[in-house]
Amino acid sequence: MQIIFIVLGVAVLIVLISIRQINQYQRGVRFTLGRYTGIMQPGWRIVVPIFQSYRKVDMRVKAVDVPDQKAITRDNVSVLVNAVIYYRVESADKAILEVEDFFYAISQYAQTTMRNIVGEVSLDELLANREKLAERIREIVDKETDAWGLKVGNVELKDISLPGEMERTIAKQAEAEREKRAVIINSEGELAAAQNMASAAQILSATPGALHLRTLQSINDVSSDSSNTIIFTVPLEIIKAFTGFMQSKGKTDEIR
Repeated sequence: MQIIFIVLGVAVLIVLISIRQINQYQRGVRFTLGRYTGIMQPGWRIVVPIFQSYRKVDMRVKAVDVPDQKAITRDNVSVLVNAVIYYRVESADKAILEVEDFFYAISQYAQTTMRNIVGEVSLDELLANREKLAERIREIVDKETDAWGLKVGNVELKDISLPGEMERTIAKQAEAEREKRAVIINSEGELAAAQNMASAAQILSATPGALHLRTLQSINDVSSDSSNTIIFTVPLEIIKAFTGFMQSKGKTDEIR
């Protein structure tokens, strides 16, 4: 009887030692006598000591911070670029069997890819098309790491650092561009004002009495302020009429 209790006790102890817990966000890769024998789902699972072993794999989305990478653009400008890669393990067995350390491997491959992509574009393209370049990096890294059981969800270029002299050059270029736009806008405004004034002059000259009414309106506007001094000028039409009258009168006198 005592032997039975001992055997039962040993069996219970072995079972307790063999129990392994796999959390909901994990998968377990089981090996039996060194050979892969299956995936352990979340919950309590039995792993026989000595004969079996296992590796836990976190299936959640991970963020890899790609440190500053010095690269040279197509137009020979040296820049520092860093990024962050979001990925998750899609196949736990491949992540363990196909690559030694998938976290380190994807980080190194992302650094190399980012330097290569930056070297294929000019500085202007790099600054203007960050999202497009990040998508290209994502596609390349995702295709390569598919054999490792990884799925790259997104790549973001966090920062692009330029040499000090290049930043000053870009600032001067931007200032010159703003001044250019200001001059163009000012000249366009002056052209529009001149065209409006020419149109107004044509309308006033074509309508009898319009110039006199406009003169009276201007005098009324000016007279609202008592501090202003108003000087009346004779309209050009009156001068022309008076000149014509004097010339016709002189011709009549000569005939007499």
